[in-house]
Amino acid sequence: MASDAVKKHPWHMVEPSYWPIVGSIAVFVMAIGGIWFMHGGPLLGFLLGLAILLFTFAGWWRDVIKEARSAENYHTDPVKHGLRVGMILFIASEVMFFFAFFWAYFNASVPFLSGVANAVWPPAGIEPLETWHVPFLNTLILLTSGATLTYAHHAVRLGDQAKMVAGLGLTVILGFIFLGFQAYEYLHAAFSLKDGIYPSTFYLATGFHGFHVLVGACFLTVCYFRAAKGHFTPAVHIGFEAAAWYWHFVDVVWLFLFISVYWWGSFGWTPEG
Repeated sequence: MASDAVKKHPWHMVEPSYWPIVGSIAVFVMAIGGIWFMHGGPLLGFLLGLAILLFTFAGWWRDVIKEARSAENYHTDPVKHGLRVGMILFIASEVMFFFAFFWAYFNASVPFLSGVANAVWPPAGIEPLETWHVPFLNTLILLTSGATLTYAHHAVRLGDQAKMVAGLGLTVILGFIFLGFQAYEYLHAAFSLKDGIYPSTFYLATGFHGFHVLVGACFLTVCYFRAAKGHFTPAVHIGFEAAAWYWHFVDVVWLFLFISVYWWGSFGWTPEG
């Protein structure tokens, strides 16, 4: 059934792979190692599982890249469409993920949304971060990264590899600069995770966003090296498209975070208004 003479459909029938079982073992080792660490054990088990998981990611996506570049044309138009739809659905699930964090934040801070909202916001004793310092700088950095990524996307559609590589490189650099400033912000914050509902919702929302920036930056780094090797053409660049869509989603989430958590959340409200 694998030969072109017998195949009667446009879909790619994936060959048997050992990556799913390896990934399952990795997650199991991480879970056991994490639980053990929480009960006073060493962190080694969790780190071992994480290493196996990263190895799984690298190997599995290496195989997908080989499929995309194979002479057999495994990634037909229907397969490409399915990959795009899959990425869109994944981003839609991420929207729901962050929606829960925003709901928790506003549920704790806006009186008419819940009877459990705080009497003042930010709560007494909390000194919020200065909106127009590092948070605003990070906003400019992330928006600029979105512009450089759009520049790279435009270049790949025109077949200009040099500009595509340059735009991707700048985007990756800006992404890691953003993460550096966020780490600086966390280190100099006047509150800790255990100081109540404000720090809990703040670190939950901004921390998971930072994790998504890290994932996106790694995603784009892979695209950068693939672009440098000439993997992307005007007709074939789904891997790049997926990374670009994900990065723009991260940009949009940050804008909501900046407006609601950093700006509005810095002065909030009092019973006197």
